[in-house]
Amino acid sequence: MQALYAFFQSDNNDLGKGERELFVGINKIYDLYIYQLAFLLELQHVANVLSEDAKNKRLPTSNDLNPNLKFIENKFIAQLAENIHLKREINNRKISWNNEFELVKKVFNNIKVSDAYGKYMNVSDNSYQTDKDFILDIFKEHIADFELVNHIYEEKNLNWGDDIYLVNPMVVKTIESFKENSIPDFQLIPLYKDKEEDEQFVKDLFRQTILQEPETKKLIADKTQNWEVERIAMMDVLLMKMALTEILYFSGIPVKVTLNEFIEISKMYSTPKSKIFINGILDKLLVDFKTEGKLNKIGRGLME
Repeated sequence: MQALYAFFQSDNNDLGKGERELFVGINKIYDLYIYQLAFLLELQHVANVLSEDAKNKRLPTSNDLNPNLKFIENKFIAQLAENIHLKREINNRKISWNNEFELVKKVFNNIKVSDAYGKYMNVSDNSYQTDKDFILDIFKEHIADFELVNHIYEEKNLNWGDDIYLVNPMVVKTIESFKENSIPDFQLIPLYKDKEEDEQFVKDLFRQTILQEPETKKLIADKTQNWEVERIAMMDVLLMKMALTEILYFSGIPVKVTLNEFIEISKMYSTPKSKIFINGILDKLLVDFKTEGKLNKIGRGLME
């Protein structure tokens, strides 16, 4: 959707260039995923630095000299730090939090005053599961939606303000998937479920939406005669063009799946009334397609 929006808004008619930019954008989503995992490692590093600094105060307290190391020695973080795939991705993608010490410190200080942190640091249970559950908890409550962290991401990539909502569930799933006996070669979540199939789908939907745009634009115009297509919210028009392309040219995708998917996307990216408008127009067109025999769906139940 983002790539198509950019393509239609630009003067560029180079499908190949638009497609390459699309896949660069998708690959960058994985950068964000690695950044979020690397943040957990940096959080522990900052905690350790602060603990060492406290020992060197002019008048250190007994707690400064004998700190509680439960978080610094968190077993899950130690395991994550040794993961071969995470190390490789951090290196290959040049992921680093080295220049953001103060930001990470703010997040850590925010965590330190939480009830969850106090409970964790004082519980006698030193099990791996307790350590992992704590990291999962602080990620959800104090890292995933931390405004300053998200601001840094948006400065790095404009699309990451949206992509973070795809990435955070990936991070949660990654943490949940680790076990105490997980080896350093334990796999992270891949960018694609089936790389070849998924890349082909993305490429086909991108290209077909552009190539069939004259037809889908006319179909929308015919059902919105009391409106000027140019005055309808641009995102609504784009989402309908994409949905119509799927309905008409992707024989293996059930109609209901297409409708539900694009209605959900409209809730996130368009106006409050868009879902009703888009659903109404697409329903009218579906009646015509069925009457005219235009629906070329292969498989039981795909027409519904």
